Amino acid sequence: MKRRAFLGGLAAGAMSAILPRRLGLAGAKPRPPNLIVVLADDLGWRDAGFAGSVFLRTPHLDRLAARGATFTQAYAAAPNCAPTRACLLTGQYTPRHGVYTVVDDSHTPGLPHHRVMASPSRAELDTDAETIAEVLSRRGYATGMVGMWNLGRGRRGPCTPTGQGFGSFVQPRDLGFERDAYRNAEGEYLTDRMTDAAVEFVRRSRSGPFFLYLAPHAIHEPHDPKPELLAACSKRPGVSDRQAAYAATVEALDANVGRLWAEIESLGLADETYLFFTSDNGGTHRHTVPLRGGKGELYEGGIRVPAFAIGPEVRAGQTCREPVSSIDLFPTLAGLAGAPAPSVDGADLTSMLHRGERLAREALFWHFPSYVGRGTPSSAIRAGDWKLIEFFETGRVELYNLADDPGEANDLSAARPELARRMYARLRAWQTQTRAPRPTEPNPAYDPAARPARGRNRGTGRHEEVSP
Repeated sequence: MKRRAFLGGLAAGAMSAILPRRLGLAGAKPRPPNLIVVLADDLGWRDAGFAGSVFLRTPHLDRLAARGATFTQAYAAAPNCAPTRACLLTGQYTPRHGVYTVVDDSHTPGLPHHRVMASPSRAELDTDAETIAEVLSRRGYATGMVGMWNLGRGRRGPCTPTGQGFGSFVQPRDLGFERDAYRNAEGEYLTDRMTDAAVEFVRRSRSGPFFLYLAPHAIHEPHDPKPELLAACSKRPGVSDRQAAYAATVEALDANVGRLWAEIESLGLADETYLFFTSDNGGTHRHTVPLRGGKGELYEGGIRVPAFAIGPEVRAGQTCREPVSSIDLFPTLAGLAGAPAPSVDGADLTSMLHRGERLAREALFWHFPSYVGRGTPSSAIRAGDWKLIEFFETGRVELYNLADDPGEANDLSAARPELARRMYARLRAWQTQTRAPRPTEPNPAYDPAARPARGRNRGTGRHEEVSP
């Protein structure tokens, strides 16, 4: 049986703020809002117009972001896909659930290029974990997932979406797509077909309330863009073939998010539906400049992501500059639904979205004791404008002031030793509290000349679908 450590007490402030929009006939019981989360894959922090891109054309995302709140300092809870998804669904930091990376041969602890023994990662989300889908199901929500799960195998069972609170689940294989493929045998495009499935769920659940978790493959490599979009993007001045393919993939995602919201509007549900858009980790290194690093690293490029939220009582045109994280979606969704929720690490963003209030949170944490791409085992804390990263291979720490140095070019640990010591002590205390593993044991198989395996799955987070 799952652990159910309920706090009791509804998020009364959140409910009272949104109920007037959904009151029907006199005396009728108000309906909780519909909730949608769109989690893009590998979308870099500036890779949308609303996030600052002048090259990528994302008119649908831009229009949606403008009618709600844009988060300029949004973070993924981990620098690659599987742990962020576990954090989003549970509201917990990685040491709580033990999912640190995608489990496959390229991430096995003790590979020759590993200087220290990486910590083992769970391949599945523990069945004891309380997911937001389960919380919302008990509140009377229809719950559906479309896309990439990456937290357990099997078509049905306790470690699959339908075993973790989702009433329905559609994965790429169900739509005729092989792993990592953007096209099926009929030539259909994956992002289009996933959105078709999402629209079908919305239509079935329109009497609501419903919770839709749409986790598209886009914009993960290898790209295979739609020919018409590729041709249009290729005509832009100075664009390379790789850039055109990337742009076409992003812009197909943009069009499909727009199509999903158009369906919400056509069904008359726009005034009672929240939509949260973000990414599972930072982009690959080509798509994070001027931030440092990329996917697999705890530098800003690996964890900063684009994000916005729209919905009833969310003030249009907001710019939220406070740091927020994937772990915040669980308590926010539960609060909006008026659902009793377990104690979690994330913060409820409702008061920020509705009234522009600041969060009481003092710090955010990351723990990634794994090797992925260029990333090595590390842990980090951000408090205010300051961020400290601990690297387990060498034991060194780096300290940055993100207000002055968002690109993390100037390590201030030597210039501000007392601040570095305080932040490190705080990080260590958090690691102890969460029982976070600290991978410092030397790897006996370490070969300084060895390099990560290259090719289709070279340690950047291969997608693992649920099997039939």
